[in-house]
Amino acid sequence: MSQPETHEFQAEVKQLLDLVVHSLYSDRDIFLRELVSNASDAIDKRRFEALTHTELGGEGEPQITLVTNAEAHTLSISDTGIGMTRAEVVTNIGTIAKSGTKEFLKRAGSGEVKLPELIGQFGVGFYSAFMVADRIELVTRKAGEATATRWISTGDGSYTIEDATRDDIGTTVTLHLKAADPDEGTDYTNASTLRRIVKHYSDFVAYPIKLGDDTLNSMKAIWDRPKSEVTEDEYKQFYRHIAHDWTDPLRTIPVKMEGTIEAYALLYLPAKAPMDLYNPEMKRGLQLYVKRVFVMDECKDLMPPYLRFVRGVVDAHDLSLNVSREILQKDRQIAVIRKQLVKKVLGTLEELARDDADKYKAFWSELGPVVKEGLLAPDAATEKDKLLELVLSPSTTQASTSIAAYIERMKEGQEAIYFLSGASREAVAKSPLLEAFVAKGFEVLLFSDPIDELWLERAPEFRGKPMHSIGRGDIKLDGDETVDKAKAAEFGDLLSCLRVHLQEEIKEVRLSQRLTTSPVVLVADENDLSPRVAKMLEQMGQAPPKQKRILEVNPNHPLIAKLQAIFLASNADPRLEQCAKLLLGQAHLVESGTVPDQAAFAATLIDIMLRAT
Repeated sequence: MSQPETHEFQAEVKQLLDLVVHSLYSDRDIFLRELVSNASDAIDKRRFEALTHTELGGEGEPQITLVTNAEAHTLSISDTGIGMTRAEVVTNIGTIAKSGTKEFLKRAGSGEVKLPELIGQFGVGFYSAFMVADRIELVTRKAGEATATRWISTGDGSYTIEDATRDDIGTTVTLHLKAADPDEGTDYTNASTLRRIVKHYSDFVAYPIKLGDDTLNSMKAIWDRPKSEVTEDEYKQFYRHIAHDWTDPLRTIPVKMEGTIEAYALLYLPAKAPMDLYNPEMKRGLQLYVKRVFVMDECKDLMPPYLRFVRGVVDAHDLSLNVSREILQKDRQIAVIRKQLVKKVLGTLEELARDDADKYKAFWSELGPVVKEGLLAPDAATEKDKLLELVLSPSTTQASTSIAAYIERMKEGQEAIYFLSGASREAVAKSPLLEAFVAKGFEVLLFSDPIDELWLERAPEFRGKPMHSIGRGDIKLDGDETVDKAKAAEFGDLLSCLRVHLQEEIKEVRLSQRLTTSPVVLVADENDLSPRVAKMLEQMGQAPPKQKRILEVNPNHPLIAKLQAIFLASNADPRLEQCAKLLLGQAHLVESGTVPDQAAFAATLIDIMLRAT
């Protein structure tokens, strides 16, 4: 047996170990995940090598064993994997970021046999154990070797290596634990602590993780099992586990990706909107596993914000990670997986809308406003048509309808999809802007969610039909090009008079085709921002240019006829200015429930009342 040898690490290890211990990982518990993952890799390697070297198969089931010694304050992690030679220990453990797994993949990649699913790629996870240990001892015996090797280091920039004995093939890593932090109080020799960590990070590792007679992990990745082998209750239980939601999910979506990307996913649509749906601090994103080993709790890159209510897990088999296995590298794989997941979710919603209208309506009432955020997302341009297919809205004839169903009911010759948006469903449904449309049998979609103002502002099209706001521009119904010329000539001077009195607030006063029973209504010019969008911009600290509205007047209303008589008697009558201001205030009240200058409106109203009494 050779004498012990002391070596310096093959890199500037002191600085790098400090980085690993103090900066690379956000949770000290992760050290156990890393060591278990390394052990799982070693077992995979041995099983792979045994395909061509049957003597490496060994006896008994492969497993990972945890052994604690509370008195000595040690924790050992043993595996029945392939082990290492002395030279491999120097190469793989003695050199920081020298990954044995990566070398193995490079060596075996030219063969035709399918490679095992190996986790480690960077060779730094082993050193995370120095977060909890002030001394690490590794004893390993390579398959086919008679002698074992012992490696010892305190993480001070050097290590000792010597021959050792080990009855079986495999590796044992013994951690001489640091004194427990009195504030944190984590005892890594405690069985319940180890059970908790294994359950959280390594529950789905394919090999049993033993602590005494107990197996700590389930080894059952529910997403990796055929749907026919999983009961509905198992799916529901797993949803409750990951979503912390005690109501049943609306839909369960198993996903299997094969080809250039191999990944499994299990997604859930909730039946109710999460309480923190609009909270910027909302916990969102999918849980990420790589080869059934937990990597990240909130992987936001795998699901767009407008689908942030989706819960589930993704298990990517060949995903590139950074060295800490905590943060995804931005690469093509993420984009491909995300695209497939979004496609699957939107497809499921489309099926739900088609096959179970009542459940879909319930879903939309809970989460529809969030889905519509996708109509504004720059990276969701390819999904825009699919999202528009999903939109539901009340209309002047329906309690709830899709835009596609609206198109099927459009009047012959109708070229645009008519809609109206406003601050509330009640206000929109009672708007004077609807009067002529209802009277002439034109259906109008009614939108009242705050997000509606923003995506509708972009003048979208659906199935070749433009979506047109009935509160904007000059609407022409039944092919009428202009209002009655006689009416326009009759009231032209009165309209000019009203405009003079309101010129500080109004761009134009004109006769309306929209009104049948109301005297006046406010509309926006064709290219102007809606008042709600302008207000939103102001609330966000932006200053949109001041935009004057258009006041439309109903020439058939008796009040307008009365004003016409007053004007013809005397165009200087002070009542004309007062009525003009009251009419504008009334238009504001009907539209939004308030007036811009409440004191002035009240004073004018009182003056009119005094004159009338």
